[in-house]
Formats: sequence, structure tokens, C-alpha cells
Amino acid sequence: MTDDQLPEFHARALDATRAFVARINDDQWNAPTPNSDWDVRELLNHVVGGNLWVAPLVEGKSIEEVGDRYDGDILGNDPLAAWDTSSASAAAAFRSPGAMEKPVAVSYGPVPGSVYCGHRLVDVLIHGWDLAVATGQDRRLDPELVRVAWEIFEPQAEGWRSAGAIGAKVDVSDDADPQTRLLGLLGRSA
Repeated sequence: MTDDQLPEFHARALDATRAFVARINDDQWNAPTPNSDWDVRELLNHVVGGNLWVAPLVEGKSIEEVGDRYDGDILGNDPLAAWDTSSASAAAAFRSPGAMEKPVAVSYGPVPGSVYCGHRLVDVLIHGWDLAVATGQDRRLDPELVRVAWEIFEPQAEGWRSAGAIGAKVDVSDDADPQTRLLGLLGRSA
């Protein structure tokens, strides 16, 4: 995979997670998720917020300049519409000319846009799985997106783990399928 392919894989992860979001029932918003700190609504709010941060950061704004504009409940009365707006903005920002090369001032950066795009891809994909688990949906992820997420994250996992950004690795069998291996790497049990 090359950096110029990342924006399209990221957009595919957004679309895949949208399918999970669209199937959340009205009585599931307070359901617990694999992320013990968040229920379904809070988790979705986190991912939508992450999507909304992409455009200003890729455009060169600092965290301080963005400030608290994405704090609190940003889902409103129509969480799917909030998802659609945020994902369209994030996808467009990463597809903009030069976005993969630009330095992005994230909390662990600055990093090239390609690094940030890869991290957003993994975040969106895995939290989509979390939403599927929490709402009783089919948990299967797109195998190609799983492969790409593994390529992005596996070399960095221990650094993220030691920083407290992901949970303890879950041991899986040597013959586990790629999705199970990715989930274990990210501290989740299939």
C-alpha cells in the first residue's frame, strides 16, 4: 500500500462503519460497548468528533486553534446525519492535494498527513467493529481493510500500548484469521 492509496482506504473504512451506524436501533444508544468508558452514543460521538478534527488539522490548524468546538454532544437529533457530515469532511480533507505530505499537528505530532490518515483509518474501522458488537450486528470487517489496518498499526502497536492509547494485547492462536489477529493486537477479543 502506498501513501496515495490511503485516502481511498480511509474513505472505505468510513463507508464500512456507516453501515454499522445506520443499523443502530433507537433503543441501543445507551448499550455498553467494548470500550468500557463509552456507551454506543458516546463512542459514536467520539468517532464523529475525530472525523471533524481532520479538516482543520490537515488545513494546518493547531489543536489550540481548533479548541473545544468539537467537545460535548455533536450528534444532535440525527446521529446518522452527523456521521455523514463528519465522514464527508474527513474524506475530502485527506483527498485534498498534498494532504498526505503536509505536517499535521496532532497531539502526538506533528506527523505527515499519511500517518494521521492511517491512524484515522484504524480508529474508524475498529470503532465500527465496537459498534457492531455493542448492537448485535454482524462483526465481519472488509478483509482488505483489515489487511491495510494491520500493515499500518502492527509496527506501531507497542508504542501506542506503552503510551496507554490501546489496551493490553489479547493472545490469539497462531492460525487465527487476520481480523482476529488485528482485534487481538488492539486489545479486543473476537
